[in-house]
Amino acid sequence: MQFDRSGAKALMDITARPELVFVRGQGSWLEDHNGKRYLDMIQGWAVNALGHSPKVIVDAMHEQAQKLMNPSPAFYNEPSMELAKRLTGASCFDRVFFANSGGEANEGAIKLARKWGKVNRNGSYKIITFDHGFHGRTIATMSASGKEGWDTMFAPQVEGFPKAILNDIDSVKALIDDKTVAVMLEPVQGEGGVIAATKEFMQQLRALTHENNMLLIVDEVQTGMGRTGEMFAYQHSGIEPDVMTLAKGIGGGIPLAALCATEAASCFAHGEQGGTYGGNPVMAAAGLAVFDTLAAPGFMESVQARSKQLSDGLNALSDKWGMNGERGLGLLRALKMDRPDGAAIVLAARNREPQGMLLNAPRPELLRFMPALNVTEDELALALSELDAIITEVRGR
Repeated sequence: MQFDRSGAKALMDITARPELVFVRGQGSWLEDHNGKRYLDMIQGWAVNALGHSPKVIVDAMHEQAQKLMNPSPAFYNEPSMELAKRLTGASCFDRVFFANSGGEANEGAIKLARKWGKVNRNGSYKIITFDHGFHGRTIATMSASGKEGWDTMFAPQVEGFPKAILNDIDSVKALIDDKTVAVMLEPVQGEGGVIAATKEFMQQLRALTHENNMLLIVDEVQTGMGRTGEMFAYQHSGIEPDVMTLAKGIGGGIPLAALCATEAASCFAHGEQGGTYGGNPVMAAAGLAVFDTLAAPGFMESVQARSKQLSDGLNALSDKWGMNGERGLGLLRALKMDRPDGAAIVLAARNREPQGMLLNAPRPELLRFMPALNVTEDELALALSELDAIITEVRGR
């Protein structure tokens, strides 16, 4: 099949895309318009929690779409109520607002914190975030992010997001003033290079925010829904945040996100938060299918087993090639290379014949792995073997 350049030109040019079109996917595999298959270790940037086109999601959406698609968020619908009950029952939160993307959920968290500051802290509005953090692509969430260069890209930024250093509690303390209402962080900085907040740091943050009557917000857009081997990453630290955002994996590939909050933090008045499509029955039905699969007996133990396999395999490759080890939590991991050839490895992996592999290099010297949570032992073994061969090819050994 010929590549449709006119179709490509009709799309807004927002990223460098290769001249291939994916036409179908199943589990850990994608197929392009020429029939070539790719082992997918990205999964839409940790979106496809159960791989490509899982039957459980397809069936749930098909069944719900035949009954009711969107009655308007001004009315209750059964799937959204059921999913909200699942999320609150599995976490420390009491209330859920459904949205369509991680950026939208994080925008909602920022609004909620500012409203809470208005009600409870004399108009406090500043939210301490972190260098190298990533919270989305709206104007406010870009301002909250600590990604290099984003402070000038669409200037002026939204004011009120001082940046601390991850795992440095003193850097957080130094930023607190009478206008500070919250601290917001990713338990694992994904775009920042798969850097995890330590258990000690998370506990220090919780104590510090309690002490100063501030909210603790965890952005679990990438880490939530089983990605780290627990349903939610904050659970590794034995703390209870006030607010959590979810997206990516919660929908297993479809647009679904959630803003979760404790009763004490849930202070929106009617009309202050909303969204035309948020919590519609079809998306919520998909979310239910994902949640119930993740919560099934033995599923999370399988995630933990595959996490260990991936971690051990990456460490073995690191030792062989004189690299700098690996890091991460669960099935969100990174290989720390000894030279900045990440882009070359990603390209060689995609171009490999007869089958390609999809990898991601968020930093020149780093490869990030976000496979499906139900990736098989054999698929991970193949990915590690192929990666070794690709490194050999790129480095000319």
